Amino acid sequence: MPGLPAFCLRPRDLRRGAVLTLVFAVCVGTAAATGCWSPHEADEPHTAFLAGVGEPDPTPVPGPGTGTGTADREAVARAAAEAVAEGKSGKKAAQEVVSRSGDRWGTVYDRGEYAAFAEELDGRWTGVGLWAGRRGDGRIEVDRVQPDSPADRAGLRAGDRLLSVDARSVTGLAVPDVVALLRGEAGTPVVLGLSRDGADLTVGVRRAQLRTEAVTVRRLAGGITVIKVSSFTRGSGERVRTAVREAPPGGGVMLDLRGNPGGLVTEAVAAASAFLDGGLVATYDVRGSERALYADPGGDTARPLVALVDGGTMSAAELVTGALQDRGRAVTVGTRTFGKGSVQMPTELPGGAVAELTVGTYRTPAGRSLDGGGITPDLAAGDGAEERARTVLGGLGVGS
Repeated sequence: MPGLPAFCLRPRDLRRGAVLTLVFAVCVGTAAATGCWSPHEADEPHTAFLAGVGEPDPTPVPGPGTGTGTADREAVARAAAEAVAEGKSGKKAAQEVVSRSGDRWGTVYDRGEYAAFAEELDGRWTGVGLWAGRRGDGRIEVDRVQPDSPADRAGLRAGDRLLSVDARSVTGLAVPDVVALLRGEAGTPVVLGLSRDGADLTVGVRRAQLRTEAVTVRRLAGGITVIKVSSFTRGSGERVRTAVREAPPGGGVMLDLRGNPGGLVTEAVAAASAFLDGGLVATYDVRGSERALYADPGGDTARPLVALVDGGTMSAAELVTGALQDRGRAVTVGTRTFGKGSVQMPTELPGGAVAELTVGTYRTPAGRSLDGGGITPDLAAGDGAEERARTVLGGLGVGS
């Protein structure tokens, strides 16, 4: 099994209570810093994300608690050990304990799921290349399709309803369970049952090894550089720093974190470091013990900066946003972020499963806990967020 993830942000499927991401797709993502864990627990926390499956649901599920409930590690491990000794599923037994605990963000993965997560460290996965989400009535619907993927070549498109995978109905399933059906070895066939405009379709595709670029850069008129970070996978922080160094002298930057579900905290700190000259990025608790994250020195502190956010900006992306906002480094534009600020740490269980249990929360440099509340941007903007950001940069002297 790959090393347990240390330092990642991964929102879960709130509609299921405490499992995986809200809107998920055929590529399950996770982020891990390998070599950073003991056999019993990671040395560093993460706040969980599963990337690459569509845009996250921007509306947190109401109800008591904001992810601060905690499952007892010993009870979870004991349940898994007893189940394994009886020839039963350690994962299932452990998940029952976690679910009863009220740990909204806690979950348990089996060995295969964790091995699949390891692929995501480099922004790659095996699947068919579609992003899907579960609707309120239990329907699984395609949100978007990766260009030149098996799904794209087979003609799948956003809005298609996914009915079945290899003749197994997916309606009502949790998205992680749908993901498990879609994953597999590259080159193996899978038959998808779909509904489009009222007509049922059957499409056969072959799984493939796919890649996605977490950081993309484009230039706008007036010397503006747009840096879009879709998730904080391995290397994304350095790519942000490179994009800032290569931006036109005197030009402004839009750091687009909309729809970013999180990722490696180490990469999030590296991205924040592109705009800061050292100093505090965030603090976090691990069972009552406070720790801190600091930016590397040498970032560009003079270039005008706007951070674009929305309800899909989560976890590690909120950590970056909060740091830039609290330290007066960026003007934030968009809509309120999701509000995922609790910290999980992974524990390897008997039988090879891995439990991720909430141990505390992280806070911005000003001491704000974002769990359940999110970040309110400095300037509210919906569909016109990018245009409003351009206006802000113009007011800061960019393009004038």
